[in-house]
Amino acid sequence: MIRIGLLTLLLLPPLTAAPGADTLAASSRPNILLIVSEDNGPELGCYGDPYARTPNLDRLAAEGVRFQRAYVAQAGCSQSRASVLTGLYPHQHGQIGLATWGFRMYRADTPNVPRSLKAAGYRTGMIGKLHINPEAAFPFDFHAIPSANFSRKDLADYAKHAAAFMQAGEQPFFLSVNYPEAHDPWLRQVDGLPEHPQTGAVVKAMPYQGIDPPEMREMVADYYNCLSRLDTLVGDLLAALQASGKSRNTLVIYLGDHGADMLRGKRTCYEGGVRIPLLVRWPGHARPQVREELVSTVDLMPTVLTACGAAAVPGLPGRPLQPLLAGEPISWRTQLFTEYHTHAAAPNYHPQRAVRTDRYKLIENLLPDTLNPDYANTFRKLEADATDRGRADFAGGLSRTIAAAAADVRAAYALMEKPPRYELYDLQADPYEFRNLADSPGHAAACAELQQALAAWREETKDPLLDPENLRRLTAEVTSVKSKAAGKELGWGYPDYFFGREPAVKRDNSPASEKPAKKKKKQPKE
Repeated sequence: MIRIGLLTLLLLPPLTAAPGADTLAASSRPNILLIVSEDNGPELGCYGDPYARTPNLDRLAAEGVRFQRAYVAQAGCSQSRASVLTGLYPHQHGQIGLATWGFRMYRADTPNVPRSLKAAGYRTGMIGKLHINPEAAFPFDFHAIPSANFSRKDLADYAKHAAAFMQAGEQPFFLSVNYPEAHDPWLRQVDGLPEHPQTGAVVKAMPYQGIDPPEMREMVADYYNCLSRLDTLVGDLLAALQASGKSRNTLVIYLGDHGADMLRGKRTCYEGGVRIPLLVRWPGHARPQVREELVSTVDLMPTVLTACGAAAVPGLPGRPLQPLLAGEPISWRTQLFTEYHTHAAAPNYHPQRAVRTDRYKLIENLLPDTLNPDYANTFRKLEADATDRGRADFAGGLSRTIAAAAADVRAAYALMEKPPRYELYDLQADPYEFRNLADSPGHAAACAELQQALAAWREETKDPLLDPENLRRLTAEVTSVKSKAAGKELGWGYPDYFFGREPAVKRDNSPASEKPAKKKKKQPKE
């Protein structure tokens, strides 16, 4: 493993300095290094988190642009990653649930980053999981460690494979490196990393959870230990890039694929689920700064295509980030949209659409006044984790903790378990979304305005679930699938009936017209 200590890292020359011998001509197309981590929001030192130990990512932020308000399209792994690589919202590309449960994009010929960059003359590579169906739709030249690797085996291989790919030729490259941190299981230490793990005695739960039971603190500590380990691995990767001599002509993008798998995080439209860290370093093009604009991961594909001089893909909902990177004056979006469908299938199905502005967020629950099945499942999962870490049997402990919490916290969890049609939050006064203002007379105008904005966005992006019959059929289809094996065998029908076609009865989970050549790859366990 390429390993550099914090002192060595701090002594490296800043990449914003005058170009050196490894700099290519200013007109040369940049390399792209896309770094993606699992299940973590902005719990990094550079975002002000008091428990994070992330010096490498903090330095990356200092050398580039830190986006304070960056969001994924959906707080789920396959769904979010498909949006990064296609520039589309999940309801546009079709990967509305996990690939491991058989969910897939509507079309195998959907434009995507590796396909566009290959056409522009780039070498394309991926390290770590893709987690999108069909895999053959993403024609990477090189793919190493295709599993999710939640067991954290051979972590040194990520930097090793990256170094070999970076140095394989002078043709410009696109490389996506996907780490398993900080997905569960939250392992305290792997291969001696982190060197000095934190314990539950020194951390507290993320404030958006609203509760901080002692029984959960070891779990939270190990979540931070995963992020510390991630930071070291990113340091190894950036050292490999530096050693390749190509760092000054490389656009580096780091992001989390969605928020932490904690209460009110992953699998929701709350800030804890959809807000992520987004850091961009591009020597000579990105001025080191902090940006407050509302940016989305659907902006990344147009940003990369523009940077590389690749052909634009018409109809993408995002915008290139270049004006923000350069610090240029620009009129930017004032409304940002996210959504949710499901994660696995029946255990997590509760579709939502959401819009936020500088001040407010509106969430529309498409199945109002029905129980959200993910609520109880998340409680059981976290209680079992706490029990496994040596606490006394914690079954029911989260419910007891919430029952003893402040009134607004109790109300927020009751609402999450059985949501109404609309939730409205004043993010300036209530950043952790504990007070629903949808029925407040004083906020009626704001609520109505955001309802109109959400409806207009859904119409503009051709949301299939605007059709009540599509929502009814999807609900019946998803809630009938209780296991991963059943999802894989089903041959999901929504990619057909969303568009007025009756699905054929199939077992391979892809229409005959889009059936790719079979490739045996180990699927991530999620």
